[in-house]
Amino acid sequence: MNIGFVSTRFSGTDGVSLETLKWAEVLESQGHSIYWYSGLSDRPPATSMCIPEAFFGHPEIEWIAERVWGCNQRAAIVSERINEVTNYLKSTLKRFVDKFEIDCLVPENALTIPVNIPLGKAITEFLAETNMPAVAHHHDFYWERQRFSVNAIPDLLDTAFPPRLPNLRHACINQQGQEQLSLRKGVSSSLVPNVFKFDSEPPPAIDTWSADVREELGLAPDDIFVLQPTRIVPRKGIEHAIKLIAMLNNPKLKLIISHNAGDEGYEYQSMLEKLASDEGVDLRIIGDRVSEHRQYNHEGQKMYTLWDIYPHADLVTYPSLYEGFGNALLEAFYFKKPVLINRYSVYIQDIKPKGFQLIEMDGYVTHENVAAVQYLLDHPELQKQMVETNYELARTHYGYEALRTALTSLFPHTV
Repeated sequence: MNIGFVSTRFSGTDGVSLETLKWAEVLESQGHSIYWYSGLSDRPPATSMCIPEAFFGHPEIEWIAERVWGCNQRAAIVSERINEVTNYLKSTLKRFVDKFEIDCLVPENALTIPVNIPLGKAITEFLAETNMPAVAHHHDFYWERQRFSVNAIPDLLDTAFPPRLPNLRHACINQQGQEQLSLRKGVSSSLVPNVFKFDSEPPPAIDTWSADVREELGLAPDDIFVLQPTRIVPRKGIEHAIKLIAMLNNPKLKLIISHNAGDEGYEYQSMLEKLASDEGVDLRIIGDRVSEHRQYNHEGQKMYTLWDIYPHADLVTYPSLYEGFGNALLEAFYFKKPVLINRYSVYIQDIKPKGFQLIEMDGYVTHENVAAVQYLLDHPELQKQMVETNYELARTHYGYEALRTALTSLFPHTV
């Protein structure tokens, strides 16, 4: 089949873009051809259609968003603008389908989280009017985000995020999403968790480019590298990582955060920096040295990928308050690193029952957590046993072979 992925953005290292690439790779291996429709794209131009209004950051889309969130009534002009952009996007979807002779559409989170309301409405109407087969891949539902709780578009959320259509199949990344989708929308779905190349590619080792990471970050040879491999946003619970290191009371412990703050503001980062200073924790934010590709910056310094950073870490902290799944956790398993984790709901329901061995906190850091981390750091043989166990479990449950099996049932007409 010719399969068309549709989203507001296919670019960079956000979870939706990364997981879509994995789906595309597996589907191509099964004989399908892949095409891309989005508002921001780094996919091959020859197989892509990029429509600026499909991007959530387009001025027209932002104008609409400012007038429907945080209030419970929308003006008639807002409805008119939504309909105008919807009709335009629907016409571009038709062009996309006709140009690439698409057999099946795959909306990637575009019918899940309403960051581009006209795009979700356009996809819904297009599918209803054409009866084209489609598979909606759901990552983050609107009801999981507090900022969408007060709104002036309950009618659109009910009909398009996601819609109930006989030609539309649904795939969720966690059991909680499955249950809530069934409860709220009355539709069934397949469970397709996020995956990693555990069964096809070994984790990259330190090479000539990445050999000097610790030195470049200002770490001494005997420093203990604690990696927080996430963006700086409040739901990541990074204050707990700072508290852990403060309680360990070892000046050799350095907390390294791999990415900067961004679209959710810098207040949280400022709070973390003040907290680390007050607690005497050596906190280093290295987002200006981490890139999607190896390169030199304008100052002639090396830019490393996250894959260059992971092999140097001694411990990974993952104290998230909420995650749709937990890609960084899979990455830690892949690079065979011990992990301190907060027991967020998806971890409890979906991941923990598989038997993974982690140091678990339950909302806050306890003295027992601190003792467990210290014991683990002092006993390399225990670390090795834990990370090897986690790697094998992850390979079984979250490898490409598991994804291949799931997609075969979602897209039964494989070549």
